Amino acid sequence: QVQLVELGGGLVQAGGSLKLSCAAAGDIRTINVLGWYRQSPGKERELVADVTSGGSTKYADSVKGRFTISRDNVKPTVDLQMNSLKPEDTAVYYCKAINWAMRNYWGQGTQVTVSS
Repeated sequence: QVQLVELGGGLVQAGGSLKLSCAAAGDIRTINVLGWYRQSPGKERELVADVTSGGSTKYADSVKGRFTISRDNVKPTVDLQMNSLKPEDTAVYYCKAINWAMRNYWGQGTQVTVSS
């Protein structure tokens, strides 16, 4: 079992920045991928960015150049630095872990609201 605890989020004006952090606990040696997803009302949950244990990253096209994902394999934690935020980035952001058996674990979610 893996437990994920998210920190960060909140309200920010368009053009501003926020940083989300997620700390993993439990069977951390089994974790392969750590990432962030988001879901806004009426929409499906979508990938924002993820990073493998080897350091390979993947970003949604909508956040490329604005968001940066980083990972500390020792703790382990995964951070999402969000710059140049837009109102359309408003959503509940979820931390996700995938273990080597391809099992998914989710955090409780944290609200990010970007005002115009």
